[in-house]
Amino acid sequence: MFDLLTIDPTAFSLGPIDIRWYGILITTGIILAFIVVQKEMVKRGMHPDFLTDLLIWAVPISIVSARIYYVIFSWDSYKDNPVDVIKIWEGGIAIHGALIGAFLTTYIYTKRRGISFWKVVDIAVPGILIGQIIGRWGNFVNQEAHGGPVSQTFLENTWIPDWIMNQMTINGVTYHPTFLYESLWNVVGLIIILLLRKVPLKRGEMFFFYLTWYSIGRFFIEGMRTDSLYGGDLRAAQIVSIIAILFSVTMFIWRRFVQKVNVNYQDK
Repeated sequence: MFDLLTIDPTAFSLGPIDIRWYGILITTGIILAFIVVQKEMVKRGMHPDFLTDLLIWAVPISIVSARIYYVIFSWDSYKDNPVDVIKIWEGGIAIHGALIGAFLTTYIYTKRRGISFWKVVDIAVPGILIGQIIGRWGNFVNQEAHGGPVSQTFLENTWIPDWIMNQMTINGVTYHPTFLYESLWNVVGLIIILLLRKVPLKRGEMFFFYLTWYSIGRFFIEGMRTDSLYGGDLRAAQIVSIIAILFSVTMFIWRRFVQKVNVNYQDK
């Protein structure tokens, strides 16, 4: 029987190969995101094969860029043994790197296909959030991406279930379940985005909302984490979050009031 009090990071083994819950959850998030985004893209008049063709490029590039991002901000751990850079199976990827890779790939791909980049990313953001919501639970299973020490009394007062507190208790110390904070923040963001579909937003503004919402949450949650990547004395994720917020706000103002974009989110 599966025991929530003693979660093994390995779900099962196929001979010498261990299949880990982290990989299963990431894959599940990608599949669910694909289903949701694919349905909306077809509804909005896009070719049924467009998303599949895009993901053939975007998924592997995102994995590579997630690794590159991690290695750049952890170079001291790799400079003496550069061959370790390719050992991605030992861990070490970053969501910001994956997002950068995915968005750049989408931009280039849509330009080559003559399709609006803003339309595609507007449609994609609910799926991205679904992937992030589910993916963070992989960190939970691995007992990683947590915050600093916290009393169990504090967590009990926030109605966090015992099975989460037990998994976040490592070597007798209970830690802030920051994976949970980020996952719940993204759930709220997903609900808001689904509601915003009824609002006459201009094309691209759904994407700007996503970047702003996720970045605000990530900025504060990152400040609680104990495993942050650093750029000098600053946490890399907080730097990227600030840049993303400034970019989103600037682009929102520019496109709405200077360019005066007149294509709505709902337009095909």
